[in-house]
Amino acid sequence: MDKDTIIKELKQEIASLRHEPAVESVGRVTRVGDGVATLSGLGGVMYSEIIQFDTASGPVSGLALNLNEDSIGAIVLGDSIKVQEGQTVRGTGTILSVAVGDALIGRVIDSLGNPIDGGVAFSKDKMTRYPLEKIASGVISRESVKTPLHTGWKSIDAMIPIGRGQRELIIGDRQTGKTSLAIETIINQGKDTLNKTPICIYVAIGQKESKVAQIVKRLKDGGAMKYTIVVSAPAGAPASLQYLAPYAGAAIGEFFMDQGKDALVVYDDLSKHAWAYREISLLLRRPPGREAYPGDIFYLHSRLLERAAKMSKAFGGGSLTALPIIETQQGDISAYIPTNVISITDGQIYLEQELFYQGIRPAVNVGLSVSRVGSSAQTKAMKKVAGTLRLELAQFRELAAFSQFSSDLDHATKKKLERGRRLTELLKQGEGENISFSEQVLVIFAAIKGFLDTIPVEKVASFQKQFIAHIRTEESALLGIIQETADLSDDTKLKLEAITQEFLKEYFK
Repeated sequence: MDKDTIIKELKQEIASLRHEPAVESVGRVTRVGDGVATLSGLGGVMYSEIIQFDTASGPVSGLALNLNEDSIGAIVLGDSIKVQEGQTVRGTGTILSVAVGDALIGRVIDSLGNPIDGGVAFSKDKMTRYPLEKIASGVISRESVKTPLHTGWKSIDAMIPIGRGQRELIIGDRQTGKTSLAIETIINQGKDTLNKTPICIYVAIGQKESKVAQIVKRLKDGGAMKYTIVVSAPAGAPASLQYLAPYAGAAIGEFFMDQGKDALVVYDDLSKHAWAYREISLLLRRPPGREAYPGDIFYLHSRLLERAAKMSKAFGGGSLTALPIIETQQGDISAYIPTNVISITDGQIYLEQELFYQGIRPAVNVGLSVSRVGSSAQTKAMKKVAGTLRLELAQFRELAAFSQFSSDLDHATKKKLERGRRLTELLKQGEGENISFSEQVLVIFAAIKGFLDTIPVEKVASFQKQFIAHIRTEESALLGIIQETADLSDDTKLKLEAITQEFLKEYFK
């Protein structure tokens, strides 16, 4: 063998033995407590990067949040009791993400995408991973909100319409029906035959586990779990998981939106989410601001809710609708967190405690509730019948307050008061009483045209049930026309007037 061949073979042998040393980002725990750790080292770690604590009983995950010059502030995502001072911590180079896919539908999961409903475990290997934190879609990729998201609540669909891709805040004191309104809206999606059923995500933040179990049962009984995903971070969960829960819900919703589908996500509630973030921030020694909240609390919710969008056809045509819930104290909507979220969203549904105690359910305050999308998210049929409804109710509320101080009222004022009482009674609905938009059109049409003026106030609810039942059985063709066309033509109006007059004659026999 010649010299050149030997040299060549030696070089090949040396090259095969040569390997690059594995570079690993390693640090140490310098302080830990209350689910928050301060770390030294980890010079190359990124914001929102997953880190691994080497504990005696195995690795525990964490999340890097504070990137200081000489230390890292992190939250522990697992059992924080296992993490102790002096332990080694390693960077993974991976940004926090959640496994998303059709396998999640019908399941109850935690903030990290792990099933917690006792059902069959699903394989995450075949699922796509979506980052929890993601920059919202730009204006160019979006289009205007115009497709209605029917809630089944007459007062909302008629006066405060919600469109697919909108962000509509549900706000009110404790025990005013905020969660019930959102849950019944989810159930109604399966009954809406006008548009495709959206994938619904209900995010429970800081709720009692017993309440979450009741909600899941209600969704199952209403047949909604077949298109719903529940993300639960209960009151007993660490503040870190309560902080991450709504972002996990948004990531799951974005996955379906990117597939060209519609999705609806309910955040119940963002007040508790803000409390969890405040707890984490103060433990991380971030400076407190107004009401002890950190200065970036506005950005916390804006970057979450901005991810709701209606995409243009060029970008798939999907949508993500957000219904955040905020709890107020003594009806104070001018407090820090309520004003923050009101300024981010496209309107609010304000549920008033006083109306709730008067038996008006849902307890919607028409004066303070608004939808900035407005009639763009309504069908033509609903626009035609509900156009004056809000005005008539507003006039009624004003006259009702005025009439308390006067016993002598003119005929026109008395007529407006009587009409307002009947409209208020008509808009009352309880749990499980949601009706389709076409049936809403029928009863609101009858009220606006004055057909209910002769019905005693206490009999308005029974009249409504009998009238809807009559239309379903005897005039189903007319109902079908409204349902298919989503419009109310002049001929249809005339037929509807004649049918209503005939029904009234039979009703008073």
